[in-house]
Amino acid sequence: MTKYLVVGAGLFGATFAYEAAKRGNEVHVIEKRDHIAGNIYTKEVHGIQVHQYGAHIFHTSNKEVWNYVNQFAEFNRYTNSPIANYNGEIYNMPFNMNTFNKLWGVVTPKEALDKINEQRAVLNGKKPENLEEQAISLVGTDIYQKLVKGYTEKQWGRKATELPAFIIRRLPVRLTYDNNYFNDDYQGIPVGGYTQIVEKMLADDKITVETGVDFFDKKDEYLKNYDKVLFTGMIDQFFDYKLGELEYRSLRFETEELDVDNYQGNAVVNYTDAETPYTRVIEHKHFEFGKGDKDKTVITREYPADWKRGDEPYYPVNDKRNNSLYKEYQNLASKEAGNVIFGGRLGQYRYYNMDQVIAAALVTVKEEFAD
Repeated sequence: MTKYLVVGAGLFGATFAYEAAKRGNEVHVIEKRDHIAGNIYTKEVHGIQVHQYGAHIFHTSNKEVWNYVNQFAEFNRYTNSPIANYNGEIYNMPFNMNTFNKLWGVVTPKEALDKINEQRAVLNGKKPENLEEQAISLVGTDIYQKLVKGYTEKQWGRKATELPAFIIRRLPVRLTYDNNYFNDDYQGIPVGGYTQIVEKMLADDKITVETGVDFFDKKDEYLKNYDKVLFTGMIDQFFDYKLGELEYRSLRFETEELDVDNYQGNAVVNYTDAETPYTRVIEHKHFEFGKGDKDKTVITREYPADWKRGDEPYYPVNDKRNNSLYKEYQNLASKEAGNVIFGGRLGQYRYYNMDQVIAAALVTVKEEFAD
């Protein structure tokens, strides 16, 4: 039996803890926030499961992961079909024939493709050198100006001409009248919210959980008292930023309860103009098909923000400089932190969807227990 400390009660930490306990190991989980489930935490308000840290739609083509997560919750058949609001003009997402018909009045796929190709030609075959040129090379000028530019600049806090081209490797262009955002085989929202998934993962008698506990308050003591530590926080913070800071983007959420049954008619509305300070508005009751009190709704406005120490890090900025620095931290970890496993989007410094978090955690489990 190994004594494990798991730092962070999010999806990665909970998956690892569940699997470690299942194999007879003793696991203690500590969490800095006052609740478990990390960024997938949901809380019931007026009968509505409110996604406290932004919209989370589970989607995957990995059948093993889909079957795995279905052990812990029943999923509904929610299909992600966000809409874009550009100065009051409404467009379907992802870019599809409904979008192109609204933009240009085209009806057939050939007409839409001809229009996109005509607009791409403004680059005259030039290799894109920044995000703006890359986006235009993929979708043309109209879609870029109305549906990409403002949203992306708000998200990253920089002008599109100052962002590297590789951030947008592809943009979905669908020549069908289909508003389903994801191409994945499986998609849905857990009936009754996400928190229950982590609660069930951590329910084993061999797992103990403490919330409101900061690992760094007693770091040396924790490292000494446990055989192994799974750390899902920021890898650069673990080493006291001794090689320099990795870069993150943060978010700020404004949640409001309203005395109406239906505020915006859709779960997610993206605001793609530059003037609106937030990137999207989430209306949580639309995730669960009419659940929740009548004449009550809950909305959340999402504001991107620069990250500084003490803020919550949401997105790693995976450009060349940061990825290179992360590799240096990986090398440092292998030399100086032999009993520590780094996991999750902050410990492994990469953007993960929820299915990727579970898949990565199961890879770590396989490596740790070699079964």
